[in-house]
Amino acid sequence: MTNILRIDSSIKGEASVSQKLLDRTQDKLLAAHPGAQVVTRDLSAGVPAIDGAWIGAIFTPAESRNAGQAEIAAYSDALLAEVRAADVLLIGLPVYNFSAPGQLKAWFDHLARKGETFRYTEAGAEGLLKGKRAIVVFTSDGTEFGSDIDFASGWVRHMLGFFGITDVQFVHADQMVFDAEATLKAAEAQVDALAA
Repeated sequence: MTNILRIDSSIKGEASVSQKLLDRTQDKLLAAHPGAQVVTRDLSAGVPAIDGAWIGAIFTPAESRNAGQAEIAAYSDALLAEVRAADVLLIGLPVYNFSAPGQLKAWFDHLARKGETFRYTEAGAEGLLKGKRAIVVFTSDGTEFGSDIDFASGWVRHMLGFFGITDVQFVHADQMVFDAEATLKAAEAQVDALAA
């Protein structure tokens, strides 16, 4: 059975282009894998930023955590469990101010845990979440995908690779402000061309 984890990070709700393209991508995958399970994590309401309390909780052995640390760690552990269980990650990447939304950055921060998603070896960092596929839906009003001012897509690809997820494909509806209709149609064609 295929397990799909969908990550929505747009703050635009029903008006979100990334959400519409994620819907289309999800529909394509479900048509090809009718028994697939989908877990959706909507980050639009925000994700707690990691801080000193988070570090204290994560680096304290589970059996030694106080109630507050256990609560902090439980949230982070839930995010990690969703990613571990997934075969395919569908990630919405709306570009805000040339980069990823803060809530998506915070989600990655919760996942970046030594010994859980990566480890250091004599050869350097090794990702521990190998064998997964990621489809990232990049949307922007003015930022061109892959351009010098796109600080989002390369960072997301790097973070996924750091965790061991190297099968990463992008669908992009970029520079929507110039021709939204044609750009959306082109992005829909990219979804339709994806291998399911």
